[in-house]
Amino acid sequence: MRSALKAALFATAILCLPAAVPTAAMAEQPLPLSKGQTLYVPVYSHISHGNLDGRGKPSELLLSSMLSLRNTDPAHSITITSARYYDTDGKMLREYLPKPLILAPMGSSELFVEHKDKAGGSGANFVVEWKSDRPVNQPVIETVNAYFFGTQSVAFTSPGRPIQPNP
Repeated sequence: MRSALKAALFATAILCLPAAVPTAAMAEQPLPLSKGQTLYVPVYSHISHGNLDGRGKPSELLLSSMLSLRNTDPAHSITITSARYYDTDGKMLREYLPKPLILAPMGSSELFVEHKDKAGGSGANFVVEWKSDRPVNQPVIETVNAYFFGTQSVAFTSPGRPIQPNP
């Protein structure tokens, strides 16, 4: 009886799997063209890990973070008008772009938050604004958060999420 129940649960899980895991075709729907957006991009200047210490605090690992700005349109430039860096409390720490940055078709650029810069905290973020004079493919804007020391390493990306279209 017990093995029959396990077999039934296994069969149910296998049958439900296609509904739970989208196919590549479903996951890769093209995004609509846009003339600009404002994006929220998470930054992890540190991550908590391990066990709690005597004060009830976990260990922290400091990370560097690279904001990657990639124009995915093969025919038209886009302009990054602003890249504001905020801390965990929502206080703007600095504007990373002193003037607008033009990305050529298929061009890219990056901005960097140093490993030693922990002012942003675990909830740091960029708010990035971009625009174009015509509808274009939406850019890929994300952070690559990383730590490399000796044989230890960690790296992961955090995608930008639109928080409002530009007019």
